[in-house]
Amino acid sequence: MSKIIFHIDVNSAFLSWEAIYRLRHKGGTQDLREIASAVGGDVTLRHGIILAKSIPAKQYGVKTGEAIWEAKQKCPGLVLVPPNYDLYETCSAAFMEILRDYSDVVEQYSIDEAFVDMSASCHLFGKPEEAAMRIKERIRETLGFTVNVGISNSKLLAKMASDFRKPDQVHTLYPEELEEKMWPLPVSDLFFVGRATTKRLLSMGIRTIGELAASDPAWIKGVFKKQGELIWSFANGMDGSTVLEQPPAHKGYGNSTTTPYDVTDVETADKVLLALCETVANRLRTDRVQAGVVSVRIRYSDLVSVSHQKVLLNPTNLTLEVYQVACRLFRELWNGRPIRHLGVHTARINCAKGYRQCDLFEEIDYEKLFRLDEMIDAIRNSFGMDSIMRAVFLGQPIDHMSGGISREKRSVNYETIEIS
Repeated sequence: MSKIIFHIDVNSAFLSWEAIYRLRHKGGTQDLREIASAVGGDVTLRHGIILAKSIPAKQYGVKTGEAIWEAKQKCPGLVLVPPNYDLYETCSAAFMEILRDYSDVVEQYSIDEAFVDMSASCHLFGKPEEAAMRIKERIRETLGFTVNVGISNSKLLAKMASDFRKPDQVHTLYPEELEEKMWPLPVSDLFFVGRATTKRLLSMGIRTIGELAASDPAWIKGVFKKQGELIWSFANGMDGSTVLEQPPAHKGYGNSTTTPYDVTDVETADKVLLALCETVANRLRTDRVQAGVVSVRIRYSDLVSVSHQKVLLNPTNLTLEVYQVACRLFRELWNGRPIRHLGVHTARINCAKGYRQCDLFEEIDYEKLFRLDEMIDAIRNSFGMDSIMRAVFLGQPIDHMSGGISREKRSVNYETIEIS
């Protein structure tokens, strides 16, 4: 093969990492991977969903992304453990470091999976299957958790292969194996085919990936537009993407948060928006980029979502400028109903130019605001994100740096947890 691509995926990553940590560092004797268990958010903070589950829990029908109360109904004895993203990031970094010992071209696809281009280095470690086994065994022996490895000549087929039987397996899916290994699978298993697309395909009489592959591409494109062309190509094993050592530039920056209680007044909403703008603008400045569009998203207590956006006259990464636009958008959008989730997002990202178009009637010293933001960023980088905050957040239950991975998911106080 001209190309040898591996897709390496950690089995039940969050749960596996928690299990290994408890066994190796906290004196635990019970392996969470061997019992019906799951990582779940804090129900009291309305973050109560399943983030990862064990194979025994899966046998009860427990699904990632479902509400904890639903999972408990299926499996009353389900053992729940809190999320610990600091631990996950540490384990992920160690996982990626091992992969880079086998190739110079590693693309981290998510916190628990990566593509590895082995085309230039596979011969050093044997045949592709032998090299994959070496990587898999080293990860298990060194770090304690298991992975699945998919092997092919493209990213798509390697990823499809890694999703075959789990855990701790190596699978191949070469183009000549499509008919035997991939085409009999349900169409919902195809990468990029979500729930809505699956429902539509089933209504069209397309049940398997093979049936999609054999269908008229013009018909599929006519129904699904550009996505139809893509999924038909995927069903036929066609994928021209390459493994990217450097991740592509962000097309947008955003953060959102589910509030622990319904927001019913403008003042509270403004504080939540300010906390979100703090983190979004900080990320923009860290990457030395500016945003030309700001949008606000509201999810009401009945889970209905609405959004509104504005194109800016001048791209910006200033916290207060993003916040002012977000507040204006919120007031134009909100209908007064109780809010459970707020988000601030940006788009039309470009490199920060270091200057902005002047307005003769401007009353704001933007240069001064930029220097202020830079100083705040420097203090937080040196002494922690809580080392400086705006006075409006003092004595308030709202986290002054909201969005992304919430604070309670960052770490776990194991002294308050009984570990068996």
